[in-house]
Amino acid sequence: MDKIELIATSSFGLEAVVAREVKNLGYEDVVVENARVSFKADLSAICRANLWLRSADRVLLKMGEFKATTFTELFDQTRALPWADWLPVNANFPVQGKSIKSGLFSVPDCQAIVKKAVVESMKDRYHKKWFEETGPRYNIEVALLKDIATLTLDTSGAGLHKRGYRKLSATAPLKETLAAAMIDLSRWHPDRLFMDPFCGSGTLPIEAALIAMNQAPGLKREYAAEKWSLIPARLWQEARREANDLIRRDLPLKIRGSDIDAGVISLSRYHARQAGVEDKIHFQHMALDQVQTKEKYGFMVCNPPYGQRLEDVHAVERLYREMGGIFRKNFETWSFYVLTQHKEFERLLGRSADKKRKLYNGRIECQYYQIYGPKPPRREQKEVSQ
Repeated sequence: MDKIELIATSSFGLEAVVAREVKNLGYEDVVVENARVSFKADLSAICRANLWLRSADRVLLKMGEFKATTFTELFDQTRALPWADWLPVNANFPVQGKSIKSGLFSVPDCQAIVKKAVVESMKDRYHKKWFEETGPRYNIEVALLKDIATLTLDTSGAGLHKRGYRKLSATAPLKETLAAAMIDLSRWHPDRLFMDPFCGSGTLPIEAALIAMNQAPGLKREYAAEKWSLIPARLWQEARREANDLIRRDLPLKIRGSDIDAGVISLSRYHARQAGVEDKIHFQHMALDQVQTKEKYGFMVCNPPYGQRLEDVHAVERLYREMGGIFRKNFETWSFYVLTQHKEFERLLGRSADKKRKLYNGRIECQYYQIYGPKPPRREQKEVSQ
């Protein structure tokens, strides 16, 4: 098969991170747009992208893109796409949709028309009047943006944040994809101590360990496209073999996670065990004011409470003030990366960020505050790297 076009979807603000991950996989024909990164590749890229992309939401196969201002245009151009090249005669192909700033604003109508068009296209190939849809699942999406329709097949199935290690969850867990992006943006290097004093169910420390070990985040789960007949099983086998061979299992790491809630620390340890990184992370039940270290230079990356409910705001503001005092007293030469929606975070912390980046934790608009510490002296850098 000739080159295919894939779309790695992402949260707003993470497009550059996802694009970098795509390029690191060796794919160069990359186009970055709002909430998506497109690239051209071969069939094996479906397997490799799903296994390796840490910050993307899904990997979609682009079937076609065209202008559609009427239902007739939507039907005719959808029908003209090569659906039977991908969908077997028994395919289960539900249609989902969304419409933004388009004349065709009725999503249910657009879904129904696309479904009918795909059926008609398959009739031309299979010469059948009825399709039972008892086979593998091929989720079709019609996305309309300013009258441009993009038709895709979802190769991932469950979202890529579902790595397979988090069977249980704490209240308001941080998505694994966002956690990986936060670590990427921090430019943390495995030679330095990584610390999260609000680790909850362990997502940030676990993602840090996976990154440091070069372990593909999706190695422990399955994907919708694994059941697609057009993708040989050997491609999935080769992609998994490659990923296994690239893991740096013996790499010594200094990663710590702590939390004031003893229950979530138990969850952290369980999730780390499920992810295969239990021996790489030290989890501890500990309040913020107990957190300390003899390491002079390190990275603190965290997602502290936001205080969304009115009754929690004052407690969270006290916490942020406490963070500022502790950072100044015990971590003077460290770098800090903090995600929060609180607009007065810098004032409460008593320190301005060197850089801020708008990110979304689910639907919550947040700022990612980045405070850079000094670099270690050259002599210490050499000692750390040895």
